[in-house]
Amino acid sequence: MSAPTTDRMTRLLALLPYLEARPGGVLLADAARDFGVTEAQLRKDLELLWVCGLPGHGPGDLVDLSFEGDRVRVTDTAGLVRPLRLATDEAVALVVALRALLEVPGLAETDAVSRALAKVSAAAGQPADLAGAVTVSIDAREQTLAVVREALQAGRALHLHYYVPSRDQHTERTVDPMRLLLVAGHWYLEAWCREAVDTRLFRLDRVDDVAVLDEPSAPPEQARPRDLDDGIYQPGADQPLVRLRLDRSARWVADYFPVEEVVPVDDPPGGLAVSVRTADPAWARRLVASLGGAARVEDPPELAGEIAAAARAALARYSD
Repeated sequence: MSAPTTDRMTRLLALLPYLEARPGGVLLADAARDFGVTEAQLRKDLELLWVCGLPGHGPGDLVDLSFEGDRVRVTDTAGLVRPLRLATDEAVALVVALRALLEVPGLAETDAVSRALAKVSAAAGQPADLAGAVTVSIDAREQTLAVVREALQAGRALHLHYYVPSRDQHTERTVDPMRLLLVAGHWYLEAWCREAVDTRLFRLDRVDDVAVLDEPSAPPEQARPRDLDDGIYQPGADQPLVRLRLDRSARWVADYFPVEEVVPVDDPPGGLAVSVRTADPAWARRLVASLGGAARVEDPPELAGEIAAAARAALARYSD
């Protein structure tokens, strides 16, 4: 878990009791100062809290906040400040997750995770013993993971044979490792890529071969770890904009991908018009094709033409 993600989680867990202790509300600037973040970051945290709550996630189950000018107060905590009582399956899942977290290389909060694991195990009692029979399987090949860990610990550069699925291309590159990340069950190496002359994330299950080089890892000063609070995929502002019109059944695209604009539309009924940036037209083609007619490209027109041509070619192969 990256430090920025850990810091934000800690802050989110503290925000509700902080606001509940101030029933009259608090100035956003004062709260931001108390938590040591910018006012813009605090607003993002509050927007995230607004959609958190109890299972069911209906309007009555979510945290409710009230904004009056530059002052905010919590009107419903959705029970998130009550002591947590875990069911057996929840306790086992949490114990397994904490044990897996302890295996993350370079984890800065090892002591805190160990203390949390001990407390949860003690509170769960005998059901926690069931977690010992659970094996957590990570999709990265163990050999690749071991080599990358070795390079990080020794401060050495790596040579990768890496598969880029969006281009269906096998590449070779030399990288200066920066850190390992475990995100949504996938291991990623964040490193300075000497070929791209930029920081890149490499998913380890797409590494065909890796070797530790006899030279030091030396990321330049401009190499900065990504802030992953908004997800792994974060398109740049200079990337082309693709405008899509989605049927009701494809509305999930707006939640799953980082879209820049979301506008409800009546045609189709219950649909959405969304805009998403991508430097990879092949990704957009695959996305629209996978939606099976529940999405159409409004712009750029050449992309719409390519998708239509690919669909006609596929139908022709079926008829043959």
